[in-house]
Amino acid sequence: MKNISVFILSLTLMGCVNSHKTNNEKEEIVKTSKVEKPIVPIEITINKDVPIHSYFKWMDSIVATHNRTHNYAIDEYLIVHHNKWIIDTLANTDYYYLMDKGIFNEDSQALIALKKDQVLIIPDSLETLDLRAQLSNTYLELNIPEFRLRIIQDEKEVYKFPVRVGKVGKKYMVMAKGHVDMRTKTGIGEIIRVNKEPTFANPVTNSKYKKTVRDDGKVTALPAIPWLEPSINGVRVGQLIHPTTNLGTLGRASSNGCIGLRESHAWIVYYYAPLGTKVVSKYELHGTDDHGEPVKFKDIYPGFESLK
Repeated sequence: MKNISVFILSLTLMGCVNSHKTNNEKEEIVKTSKVEKPIVPIEITINKDVPIHSYFKWMDSIVATHNRTHNYAIDEYLIVHHNKWIIDTLANTDYYYLMDKGIFNEDSQALIALKKDQVLIIPDSLETLDLRAQLSNTYLELNIPEFRLRIIQDEKEVYKFPVRVGKVGKKYMVMAKGHVDMRTKTGIGEIIRVNKEPTFANPVTNSKYKKTVRDDGKVTALPAIPWLEPSINGVRVGQLIHPTTNLGTLGRASSNGCIGLRESHAWIVYYYAPLGTKVVSKYELHGTDDHGEPVKFKDIYPGFESLK
């Protein structure tokens, strides 16, 4: 009888142990499933071709819909930096890039920015934080006598573009209602305005135009690339960063004060310089060439360096 009691007690204890183990296994399964559950990316399949002239409105609609239906916000810059092929596509609409391939295009706004059936991947909340951090650690740096605009991210140069800068001299400009020193100004500021629908006008006469004559003599429509306006030392000086349709003016003091880039480079600068991006405009005669060798640049604004 005593042996039977011991046997029953042993079975009872074993049952308790097995039951406890089963509960632990179930708990472990639940924990594991929570950890390993994959994040399903948000994908948007483009349902029709989107030309450049409709591109910004299309992007705005995507951003608005997402921000209305999700608990974290995105913007156009975050979408594009998460799908960097978009920058390449837009940059490749550059008139001179296409001409080098034997393609004449009279109106870049009619070119396709996004093709039907292409897929955009929307960044998740963590990816959004990372992208915002990258852009917040990005700034533009212009060295006037070098005719170079750099994009600096995390204190490293990621792009360097040839530019044109302001001429030497003063001129009366109807747009400014007075005489203007056309030399590009130095100082530190930030992007205070992004104009996605710029009006092209001659600042001297304030006369508007919608066509441009290219370096090869061909006449085309104007590009729909946003213009950026930085403040300099807290002041709006009318010194815009925008595309030029004439590559022959790059590397020269040939503008009315603005910083001009080729179209492909203007697209890239736009996407690395949202509102609030720091802008440094300097006048340094000593630097390095493309091979890292020391070089002294031509003093295009005599006496300007001493004003720093």
